[in-house]
Amino acid sequence: MGSQSLEATRRGLMIGAAASATAVASPQVHAQGGQAPAAASAPVLSQVSLTVNGQARRLELDTRTTLLDALREHLQLTGSKKGCDHGQCGACTVMVDGRRVYSCLTLAVMHEADEVTTIEGLGQPENLHPMQAAFVKHDGYQCGYCTPGQICASVAMLEEIKAGVPSHVTADLNTAPEISAEEIRERMSGNICRCGAYSNIVEAIAEVAGRQA
Repeated sequence: MGSQSLEATRRGLMIGAAASATAVASPQVHAQGGQAPAAASAPVLSQVSLTVNGQARRLELDTRTTLLDALREHLQLTGSKKGCDHGQCGACTVMVDGRRVYSCLTLAVMHEADEVTTIEGLGQPENLHPMQAAFVKHDGYQCGYCTPGQICASVAMLEEIKAGVPSHVTADLNTAPEISAEEIRERMSGNICRCGAYSNIVEAIAEVAGRQA
């Protein structure tokens, strides 16, 4: 192959490489008819009515808004915490119609007419819920970040036991589950305490359960 042929081939490769780089850096160059790419579509808004801590609330939300973000960002109920945002830590646990729910995994628009209870609705400093008082008494928290979710989950969990809902460690499915440290640990395993206050949390829940027995 002659030197002129080699030069032509090299020139073609360089031109092709430059064209490819330009296409990657500036995708508008390839927009049809020379037009810019279409703008992102506007969010879809929806009205949702729900009862939060005993108060009727009506919100207009992006349909993609989680229940957690609706509570924190739109209703300023910041007790419920955003931890992993994947339903793995339990910091966002609230109660919906009496059942515990990871509020980061459910959309607000799915809870039309539902009753939501957050840590603020359980009790306030001057009028603590028994579970809140027990967590204080037994030092069931350190940094406190997971505590709202722990307390909401524990209150709902005791109602599950009272209703006869079994867990993975319930020995006899034909009888009502008994409140034990093993049952409490299993049922609360979805709520992570990074400070490691688990033994104190179990003691607090057991004390409240003893009062209810």
